Amino acid sequence: MAGTSHLLILTPHSATTSSFPRRIPPFLASRRHLHSPVKPLTLRPAVCIPSPFRACAQSHQMDGSDSGSKETKRLSWMEPISRFARGNVLPLALIAAVTLGLTYPSLGCAVDKYHVSKIGPFGIFVISGLVLRSEEIGAAVEAWPVGLFGLVSILFLTPYFSRIILQVQLQPQEFITGLAIFCCMPTTLSSGVALTQLAGANSALALAMTVISNLLGILIVPFSITKFVASGVGVTLPTTQLFKSLVLTILIPLILGKVIRESFKDVADFVDRNRKLFSGISAFFLSLVPWTQVSKSRPLLLIVKPKVFLVAIGLGALLHLTLLIFNSIAVRSLSIISGGEKSTFSREENANALILVASQKTLPVMVAVIEPLCGAFGESGLLVLPCIATHLIQIILDSFLVNLMRRKNNVKVA
Repeated sequence: MAGTSHLLILTPHSATTSSFPRRIPPFLASRRHLHSPVKPLTLRPAVCIPSPFRACAQSHQMDGSDSGSKETKRLSWMEPISRFARGNVLPLALIAAVTLGLTYPSLGCAVDKYHVSKIGPFGIFVISGLVLRSEEIGAAVEAWPVGLFGLVSILFLTPYFSRIILQVQLQPQEFITGLAIFCCMPTTLSSGVALTQLAGANSALALAMTVISNLLGILIVPFSITKFVASGVGVTLPTTQLFKSLVLTILIPLILGKVIRESFKDVADFVDRNRKLFSGISAFFLSLVPWTQVSKSRPLLLIVKPKVFLVAIGLGALLHLTLLIFNSIAVRSLSIISGGEKSTFSREENANALILVASQKTLPVMVAVIEPLCGAFGESGLLVLPCIATHLIQIILDSFLVNLMRRKNNVKVA
């Protein structure tokens, strides 16, 4: 009732009658000479808006601000998640691939009929050739002694640790064999260089070691696996077939991507402007292989006890920590032997680049190696699964190491 009478105060005088009396505010009682219906209307809203309408207006404003604040909060929550996803495309892609393979194996098995496991590595190395800058390789010439030792460590020294891994008894044995094969691989294609850049180390040296080790790995990896793994497992490795497979899946697509980059400047500019996009595409190609292999090996994976898988993951983490310690001791020793502070090994940016790059092992080449073996070492899914976990672990552990390197550099600068 009162609310209705208040509404009538805000309407102009009209000829219409109302069953409710008009209420005139006291401060206007003495101003009866104002007969115009317009002026009371213009005065009253300014000084005498009834409280129900003020509350309504305020409630609308509050609703609007609340919805705006909720939207802002939603965006503020989404931003860290989006930033984390953009910065961890590869680990998230691998985790999603394994999860999809375990959850819907029939889909992965159906897709595998179209040779997706071969398309994946081919696409990865085409992209590697597209993003490869020639000038960056030339910038590493000054630190060539460090780079040379890095290649020796990656291709000849660290594969010896596979002998130690094979001494571990674990069922299924494919977990151990897969880690031993992983130990014979060259360095990672992208994460080592990316982490070196974040650490403020010599990224050109890191890139040179990455490219050269993966190219030489096509020749050396088959013999390393034959010497260190196949003999220990009692398997004869088809070296010629493996070499041809690596040439087709690594060397040819890498050269193809590099030729396209050098032949078309617009393509090179587009790739350089969208390196994150191509990193995401490369992660997608890489995730195709474990997806199909885990899908095919799901019945066996379900038999594996979680405790056994955790032990395999622990061995992978221990392997990476061992490689980090080995390369750290080696570079410090070479620094002392070759002249102390004047040695190129003693320069922090060179040493950090070598430690990061020479201690990592690549998953794509591992996948390219296992694919043509046709089960010579056991189920491919069981071979790859602990290596996927180790690949993720080495990125996580090295991220912490990079933070320590950056803090040390900041202290020195300060």
